[in-house]
Amino acid sequence: MRRHYDTMHHKKYDGFTGKIQEERVQQLKAAFAKQRNVFSGINKSSEDSVRASFVISEMIAKSSRPFTEGLFVKEYLVKASEILCPKRKKVFEGISLSANTVACRITDLANMQKQLIQISKNFEAFSIAFDESTDVSDTAQCAVFKLQSTPLMNLTEELLDLMPLKGTTTGWDIFQGLEECIEKAALPWNKLVSLATDDAPSMCSENVGVVGLLKTKLNSLNILGISFTSIHCILHQEALCSKSLQTKEVMDVVVKTVNFIRARGLNHRQFTSFLASTDSEYGELLYHT
Repeated sequence: MRRHYDTMHHKKYDGFTGKIQEERVQQLKAAFAKQRNVFSGINKSSEDSVRASFVISEMIAKSSRPFTEGLFVKEYLVKASEILCPKRKKVFEGISLSANTVACRITDLANMQKQLIQISKNFEAFSIAFDESTDVSDTAQCAVFKLQSTPLMNLTEELLDLMPLKGTTTGWDIFQGLEECIEKAALPWNKLVSLATDDAPSMCSENVGVVGLLKTKLNSLNILGISFTSIHCILHQEALCSKSLQTKEVMDVVVKTVNFIRARGLNHRQFTSFLASTDSEYGELLYHT
């Protein structure tokens, strides 16, 4: 440092002595601190933008909004910053809220899986509900939900897995996916108490369906003291009940009333005004209930 000073700076600074030297040193320190603050300010702004991205993503997830809402939120934040704090506009523009970013923020799969396994260590029993349907790419997707209960009857319901079925969708194929899903989550078979499915043969058949294969699996493990129950989805039960119940007398009155209200514009307007005057939960006539 001495050699560098003697070579480059001594002619400029050797003339400063006493109080003038002290003032010059303070000026150089202030200039250096200002230069350093420029870079630290950039880092601070970047950290604030990332923190805001996480907070907003969490709010989007808690309100069950689509991930694409992040772009709309960013757009009106930037517009608001132009009016309220124009000098901080670039900070708001630096907030990353694309659909992929929001998804990454709130779906840390490894962490969620660890939390799910940790919670599962203290439950008393759990049940599984799953349903298979085909998406737009003709891939069969099987959603598996788990409902578990602690000894104090604290219930927790989570989406355990979404299994794509690339080939056939027989009972054996679905059962293999379910078996792999339960073992991956480290769930004990002796605490499985019920299984809810639809009424498709590949699901509820006692021989080749998931229900029958699962009962065979539990029997092969020699699990004693377990009371296993298989049930249909409640919506399928309601559909079956609606075919058996005779509600013609009720439905005739309902249909006649709906047709009377919607037959004329005046009737419809008067009915809407009536709903508004009674502070009804719905302000319009619902065709389907």
